[in-house]
Amino acid sequence: MNPIADHHRLLTRRALFSRAGTGIGTMALASMLASDSRAAGSTTAASLGGLDSLPHFTPKVKRIIYLLQSGAPSQVDLFDYKPNLEKLRGQELPPSARGNQRLTTMTAGQKQLQLLPAIAPFRQYGKSGMWLSEMLPHTGSIADEICLINSMHTGAINHAPAVTFLFTGSEMPGRPSMGAWLSYGLGSASRDLPSFVAMTSVDREGTCGQLFFEWYWGSGFLPTKHQGVKFRSGGDPVMYISNPTGLSRSLRRDLLNDVAKLNELKYAEVGDPEIQTRISQYEMAYRMQTSVPDLVDLSKEPKHIIDMYGPEVHRRGSFAYNCLIARRLAERGVQFIQLMHAGWDQHQNLPTQLIEQCRDTDQPAAALVKDLTQRGLMEDTLVIYGGEFGRTVFCQGDMNNKQKHGRDHHPRNYSTWVAGAGIKPGTVYGQSDDFSYNVAADGVHVHDFQATLLHLLGIDHTKLTFRFQGRDYRLTDVHGEVVRGVLG
Repeated sequence: MNPIADHHRLLTRRALFSRAGTGIGTMALASMLASDSRAAGSTTAASLGGLDSLPHFTPKVKRIIYLLQSGAPSQVDLFDYKPNLEKLRGQELPPSARGNQRLTTMTAGQKQLQLLPAIAPFRQYGKSGMWLSEMLPHTGSIADEICLINSMHTGAINHAPAVTFLFTGSEMPGRPSMGAWLSYGLGSASRDLPSFVAMTSVDREGTCGQLFFEWYWGSGFLPTKHQGVKFRSGGDPVMYISNPTGLSRSLRRDLLNDVAKLNELKYAEVGDPEIQTRISQYEMAYRMQTSVPDLVDLSKEPKHIIDMYGPEVHRRGSFAYNCLIARRLAERGVQFIQLMHAGWDQHQNLPTQLIEQCRDTDQPAAALVKDLTQRGLMEDTLVIYGGEFGRTVFCQGDMNNKQKHGRDHHPRNYSTWVAGAGIKPGTVYGQSDDFSYNVAADGVHVHDFQATLLHLLGIDHTKLTFRFQGRDYRLTDVHGEVVRGVLG
């Protein structure tokens, strides 16, 4: 007698789990923890899954590590060198520069929009002579490896819509994130880890109230197996990865097999693709039981590598720690690694907090590039560092208060640097006006940036589509042009 075959129409899976004294979360836990020697092993070079039509052409890049600086670093203070602003300190931003730009409610009622020069000196770095703030000495040490884009621009003026737009191509939640598109299109290069991982960190003081919403790494209308797997800063790196008490490993394996059979029966009945997703995710979760502990075990890392990432690398969940884990993920075949660090929203604490944010992120980001380079991984990896928009050249608050003033949100131009495969190193692309307020030459819209990243991955951004509710969607919507000027 086969009770599953005979009674699956009479006994729903939910009822079965309930009567067994457990829920689907525990069954998923079982799949994570069951022991199956067939699933043991390391990564493979071949792609698993993905579309047969991809890549469209030979890719330059196999993986992307996106270091999002949430809250928006000030391009005026860090990247976009404007020495003449010092002569204009305290003067009103000219109406010709502001134009008809809308302001946020935080400065819309401010009587004066006084120009505030960079709060720290700039200097030239590397053989390229790239101008960067002295608050970024470690980034300066890799100046000859990066391409600094000083003409990024977006349409969103508030944080959540801007980050959503950057990662999904729409200001409204609900569309697939960039990593999910790549998982869908290219599949995975790792059998034991997901193709898309997200990690978050915040400044130690907790000065910034930016939230990280799950749709930043979500799959939208794509099958949910393509959503990013969130690595946590506390407890188990991935939910339920530790062995629970009460059941043997062999029984866990049996439970996983039985759940798979139930899911297969239901799929044959209703044809819901999410059932297949559930089966594959249970198996991935199980394989991660062995791969994740090894991933986060830093005991075999040489001391000089640990030291390279800075003192915060020992604090789990810090940006430095996440950067080192990102390198280890890249080594193991994860193709889209999304690090998000909050704390850059300096409306009233620019003089005190900006330097702290630079200390948190400057050394680890540069160390990541150096570490990948010495391992030969930068030959097919792209590292990106930047925010969701920029900051205003005018001061928010009283600029005579040396401890308490800042800059407001600014979407019209901002800076992002990229390093790695397919990029012109040691170059500055694009130019802003004299006030770092508008793009003056070679503007790079967010959709252009997305199109360029896909191009480096061997993807024609106009052809990576998914049909949903009668329409073909893509990451770049109906926009975007590849930025040839940044390509090497």
